[in-house]
Amino acid sequence: MKVRDFMITKVFTIKPTNTVKELLTILNTNRIGGVPVVDEKGHLVGMISDGDVLRYLAPKPLGIAGLVYIIEDGELEDVLREKLTTPVKEIMTKRNVLSVSPDDEFEWTIRLLSRHHYKKLPVVNGAGRVIGVISRGDLIHNISKKMITSESDPSTKLLV
Repeated sequence: MKVRDFMITKVFTIKPTNTVKELLTILNTNRIGGVPVVDEKGHLVGMISDGDVLRYLAPKPLGIAGLVYIIEDGELEDVLREKLTTPVKEIMTKRNVLSVSPDDEFEWTIRLLSRHHYKKLPVVNGAGRVIGVISRGDLIHNISKKMITSESDPSTKLLV
């Protein structure tokens, strides 16, 4: 089985110049946890997840030994509002971004996702353009579906 058998082709992406606010709108509207960051030609330049956003928005310790945090609601809201205007390129993962090809083996993809604790990987074609994504949830859903099908139909079996 190949990545193309499991990948999602309806891909939501974002540009490096879009803001964190625009990113949050995409994530929330589509109920997803991350997106590939692409240039004007659709080439992969990074990844960004809801975890990246939370780490960026989290109040930072101030003062001696990091024991003092921004506490006042007004100040925190102002800081968050300001951070929402930050371009995605400032907080996205840029280095060592892993991707897979639609022709990569299913087993290889499972190993990548589990070894690196990633939730999703972009699927990139030979020209470097993002054409899909594959996530842990997609894999689990499809494995479960195929196993349930194979239990009811002995002629169908999961090939790994």
